[in-house]
Amino acid sequence: MTNSNTEQHWRAATRLVHGGTSRSQFGETSEALYLTQGYVYDSAEAAEARFNGEEDGYVYSRYANPTVSIFEERMCLLEGAQAAKATATGMAAVTAAIACQVKAGDHIVAARALFGSCRWIIETLMPKFGIAVTLVDGTRMEEWEKAIGPNTKVCFLESPTNPTLELIDIRKVSELAHQVGARVIIDNVFATPIWQSPLELGADIIVYSSTKHIDGQGRCLGGVVLADEEFINDVFYDYFRHTGPTLSPFNAWTMLKGLETLDLRVRQQTRNARQIADFLADHARIEQIIYPGRSDHPQYQLACEQMKGGSTMIAFQVKGGKASAFRFENALKTILLSNNLGDAKSLITHPATTTHKNLNEEDRKALNINDGLLRLSVGLEDIDDLTEDLARALDAIS
Repeated sequence: MTNSNTEQHWRAATRLVHGGTSRSQFGETSEALYLTQGYVYDSAEAAEARFNGEEDGYVYSRYANPTVSIFEERMCLLEGAQAAKATATGMAAVTAAIACQVKAGDHIVAARALFGSCRWIIETLMPKFGIAVTLVDGTRMEEWEKAIGPNTKVCFLESPTNPTLELIDIRKVSELAHQVGARVIIDNVFATPIWQSPLELGADIIVYSSTKHIDGQGRCLGGVVLADEEFINDVFYDYFRHTGPTLSPFNAWTMLKGLETLDLRVRQQTRNARQIADFLADHARIEQIIYPGRSDHPQYQLACEQMKGGSTMIAFQVKGGKASAFRFENALKTILLSNNLGDAKSLITHPATTTHKNLNEEDRKALNINDGLLRLSVGLEDIDDLTEDLARALDAIS
């Protein structure tokens, strides 16, 4: 993908509103929504040339679509990436970004702290195809160094991690991976593109569930993979084209509307999250608060180095285990119980029984996902309404 000189000089907020726009002959203000599957050609020769890649243009919407292309272009401008492909879901982005570049005999090193479905892809699916996998404590560089070897092709991580908001040193992992020619894939959902720029830190590939902050309003599913042109065009594209994890044009259009307000939403959600983290940290019924924007986070210095803001996400542990956690959730009136995140509405979930329920007890313990842990995605509600709701729920524990 190529960006115009004007777009390259825009600042982030302007790129989120205008980036990649390609208007039809009607000169519409909002991006056009092209709900077509196929395209017609002026001649048989033109069709042949387009299929051979000798003529620019669209062939089939499983491969590319004008509305989806605008979304991809805007994401590239936001991330500083050369190219991108949008996918139907975040998990489609993760799976495709990994699977397109490994084969039997290759090796993947991944941080142990992953979203449950990501962990299944790494730990269960990949070995079925003869791909070796090593899971490491992502916060310990010596484990990455020991695990990465000559046949390592991919290093995969989240930072901050889901749900315990651990941070992994992206720059150091990338340096280790590049010594053997491995690519680093980072799931950047918890940090958002507003607060963290993995490509600038040395990562090769970024994956998003655009369902989360990018749409951020509970409307539709989507994902995106961003990298350099060599990876997207020569490694990723054939896998994408033939397996078909394509983002629908309507969902792409919805994501474009979400991008227009992404910066505003994430900044306000982060301000709310910081205040809520401070409120919870001082409460007698809270055993632990985990928030990268607070100085008591174990990796606060790393957060300051590689993130520009604290995140919209909070993890905290209530005293009394699962029974207290459930009483707390059931007492909430404003904050909604949902396993989604990054929404304009504040959402809370109990990871041990939802997003990470398929991990065995030993693995959950190793990741500090205990029965009293709750994950809170902070929304755009009035901060006083949120803190009052949390206070009432904490009172219900007793």
